[in-house]
Amino acid sequence: MPQLTIDIGGRPGIDCRGFCEYCYFRRVKGVHAFGCRHCPPFTVGCAYCTKSVQERYPGFKDLQAVAEDTLASLQLMSGEISRVTISGGGDPSCYPKFRELIEISASMEAPLHIGYTSGKGFDDPAIAQFLIDQGLREISFTVFSVNPSLRRQYMHDPTPEVSLHVLERLCEEVEVYAAAVVLPGVNDREELLRTAEWLEEKGAKGLILMRFANTREQGLILDNAPIRKGQRVHSVEEFRDLVTLMHERFRIKISGTPLWDPEIGSPFVIREEKELLDCLPRIQRRATVITGTIAAPFLRGILDQCGGGCQVLPVEKEIACLITREDLEGIDLSCLGKTVILPGRAFVHDREAEKILTADGCNREVVRGPDTLTADAETSMGMTRAGVLDLEMEQIAALIRIINRYGE
Repeated sequence: MPQLTIDIGGRPGIDCRGFCEYCYFRRVKGVHAFGCRHCPPFTVGCAYCTKSVQERYPGFKDLQAVAEDTLASLQLMSGEISRVTISGGGDPSCYPKFRELIEISASMEAPLHIGYTSGKGFDDPAIAQFLIDQGLREISFTVFSVNPSLRRQYMHDPTPEVSLHVLERLCEEVEVYAAAVVLPGVNDREELLRTAEWLEEKGAKGLILMRFANTREQGLILDNAPIRKGQRVHSVEEFRDLVTLMHERFRIKISGTPLWDPEIGSPFVIREEKELLDCLPRIQRRATVITGTIAAPFLRGILDQCGGGCQVLPVEKEIACLITREDLEGIDLSCLGKTVILPGRAFVHDREAEKILTADGCNREVVRGPDTLTADAETSMGMTRAGVLDLEMEQIAALIRIINRYGE
């Protein structure tokens, strides 16, 4: 059944009542086009790897434009809509005609979801009941902390008490998935425990912990690192331990990004399922698979169990889909085989990737792998373990088929 996404546009930091102190769009400078798999063959840069990655929109779309775009999308769909999701570069709670937007969305008589909000635009407590009455089914709500003073200081929420009241009321009637970027020394430790306890008591379905990123290696590719000078950041191992601790302490689902989902065991939960690993295609050729530092040990172990012979090479970037040409330029080319497989969503133009990875004069085949191999916590939060395993089976099998087709 088709799903409809209503894009309201909007600019980070502008159409959300100002940047949160931890926002990864803070301090963004004029960034050149990255290049990606969607670019034309001889042109570096397209709408996706220029405007979309920076969420560079002129502002919120007016309501008429949103309605017209929605109607156009509906005309291309067949069958009953299973879900309507409101999203955009700005915060939906700050949309100037928010009530009218919700009424239009609810008129399609499908489960209504708000893909993300900070709640900073909610100044009237009555908006919670309005959303419930209009059929809101699910919402992702950035809470940061249930301490109003911390929300005011770090999220620049002008009415934090109202925002938390709305969140509390929604928890009673709607599937609420809260999110918190964790700043060590600010909203972690006792503050984080209080926040999770509050959410569990009010009836939230889950809490996604998001590790604060402050360096290029951690994913700040928009020439804007550091976001907060001197701010300590959890290591990947520290963060995983924090997520595990919180999972063991609370009944609501708690997971983390970039790592991990303790309830499901992802990312790469398939590593624990020998019978499923035995069902994957066998690796018959060799290739160098480039990935990020987080995925590398998981992926290496899985490919070794599927026949081995492939090199898994991490670059100095934790998350594979945020790899850029600078990461490829840091590779020792003597380590590469004759076939190199890039992450499908890496921000590198195909021709530039080939030029960089053959700069030593060796003729290499450079191809892209699948867009994703597993589910991060933001995706797995709404999935079952079986659903994640199905995804991993399909995508890792696709990667192995690429290795067997292009490998040496």
